Amino acid sequence: MTAELCSDVTLHLQKLSVGSESISTLRDWQKVIVERRKSHGQSPNHVHVTRMTPKRKDELLNGGSLYWVIKGIIQCRNKIVGLEETTKNGHRACAIVMDPNLIPVIPMPRRAFQGWRYLQPEDAPDDLTGPGSGEELPAALRMKLVNLGAW
Repeated sequence: MTAELCSDVTLHLQKLSVGSESISTLRDWQKVIVERRKSHGQSPNHVHVTRMTPKRKDELLNGGSLYWVIKGIIQCRNKIVGLEETTKNGHRACAIVMDPNLIPVIPMPRRAFQGWRYLQPEDAPDDLTGPGSGEELPAALRMKLVNLGAW
């Protein structure tokens, strides 16, 4: 299928959040980046620079999100608002521009991988919102429930 034929299809990315211990530590890290960008007169969006540029750009920009894998579990996501060509260490790269608002999702285990991977909408976890969703549970308890296979 060509990009023109799939313009109504949404696609997501998944990425390891190396060094993050929890959604809180990822949120703190992103806040530092956003504040630094704002202080330099740049947009208030979170940006993650990656070596490879996704080829399925139109599908990602049609409501896609970047789902963050923290400690082997998809735990949250940022909405993707743009993909921009940039450089990193003198090499071509891609800046994934995201809404700075982190959205917790129903925890879903993931094996380790390098870089980013596409994530089909039907394989993406639902947002963790509303009564009975577990949003009010402490993150450590949610992690234990997932690791026990009880979630």
